Amino acid sequence: MSATRSRLAAMATRCRPRTLRGRLSLVALTTAALVMAVLTVVFNAAVQRHLAQQADDELRARAAAVAATVDTRHHPARVLETPDDALLDTNVWIYAGSRVLEHPASAPADGTLTRTAARLAAHGVPRCAALDGAAPARLCAEPVGGTRAGAPPAAAVVTAMDLGPYRASADTLLIASLALDGTVLAGTYLLTRLVVGRALRPVGAMTDQATRWSVVASRQRFSAGDRPAELARLGASLDALLDRIRALLRHEQQLTRELSHELRNPLARITAELDWWQARPRTTAETCATHSCIADAADSMRSICDTLLDDARATARTAPGTADALSVLRRLTDRLTDRLSLPGQTSVDVTATGPHAPHAPVVGVSAALLERIVGPLADNALRHARTHIGIRVSQDADRIRVAVVDDGPGVPAAFVPYLFQPGRRAEPEDGHGGAGLGLPLARRLARSAGGEVTYDAAHSPGAAFVVTLPSG
Repeated sequence: MSATRSRLAAMATRCRPRTLRGRLSLVALTTAALVMAVLTVVFNAAVQRHLAQQADDELRARAAAVAATVDTRHHPARVLETPDDALLDTNVWIYAGSRVLEHPASAPADGTLTRTAARLAAHGVPRCAALDGAAPARLCAEPVGGTRAGAPPAAAVVTAMDLGPYRASADTLLIASLALDGTVLAGTYLLTRLVVGRALRPVGAMTDQATRWSVVASRQRFSAGDRPAELARLGASLDALLDRIRALLRHEQQLTRELSHELRNPLARITAELDWWQARPRTTAETCATHSCIADAADSMRSICDTLLDDARATARTAPGTADALSVLRRLTDRLTDRLSLPGQTSVDVTATGPHAPHAPVVGVSAALLERIVGPLADNALRHARTHIGIRVSQDADRIRVAVVDDGPGVPAAFVPYLFQPGRRAEPEDGHGGAGLGLPLARRLARSAGGEVTYDAAHSPGAAFVVTLPSG
């Protein structure tokens, strides 16, 4: 049984139209077929009822006309002779009790019609009956006389009628209604396919547009143009989807640029150390120092990759983990000063300030993420400072504030609005290198952890950047 059901289901799936126009046309055709079937049944039932009522009315009218020729004033009842009574006597039986006064010459005494007429006359009340067969007929009985209460009628008139013409009329109407149903259903199917095809034509045009635009990366919009409201909403949704896809592509491109920018410095350190080490024979201590420097640069590269890729996955709004802010920042500044080989007069200090200064501030992000956020700020400060760089850590109730300040030339006022835009640099020819991606990366990483990076324009002299992060 289950195998049979599976085969039937598979057959139904194969027979189901594959296009939306075909499915909608099939639904319209099925609905119209059900409606037409109900209307056809109701119409033909009403027609047959009307024809039957019409036949009964004619039989009773003939019976009443014949009853007028029966004299029941005397016993036994007798039939009065009238002009042209041959027309009235056609298919008519007149009974006085159980005795037949008149009967049609064409109906034999032992025939089915005569026996049925006798049964109807014996009831003594108005009554009709139908005979089915090769020659369908309808008979109706009409009592005559018997006006006293409880007295049986003195006579009864039974008339008969051939139902062949009525049945033929009903059959003709049924065939005509079925033909009309077929015509209506065919017209419904064709009209539905035509209308649905015209309605879906803009969808096909949008599909062709999407195919062409995907090849040439067009900036055109689906919502442009005169379209129905439903397709306009669909176009707006597709435009929003395209915008999100383009934003993701821009994000991936930006991530690639940031990775190349961030990895270039440690890679340059590794290359420089290897070139310097291979230039001439080195002592064991110098070789160990070179290995340590290369290992530190490689570890920095791995940390950069892990941090950026974790941010790119965007698995959570808040970065997990906690870290001792002072120790992480001191380690960061030591590594940066070693790499940049700052002149001796430039000093760097990392201090805790505020009412919670005696306690080591704990930030609510991992050490690697804190380094990647503060690293670009400290790197810029070390590059531009004249004599001093300060990193001051303070703690509020639930926030950690890290201020990176220097006494350098500061940020030009005209460039402040563009500080956090990727690829923008205040002075591209200042000889410091860089691609203008450090500050945008720092802000994006801070925001991914529920924090922020801002520029303090009121600080003077030099520049001041403030990082705000959740406390641990």
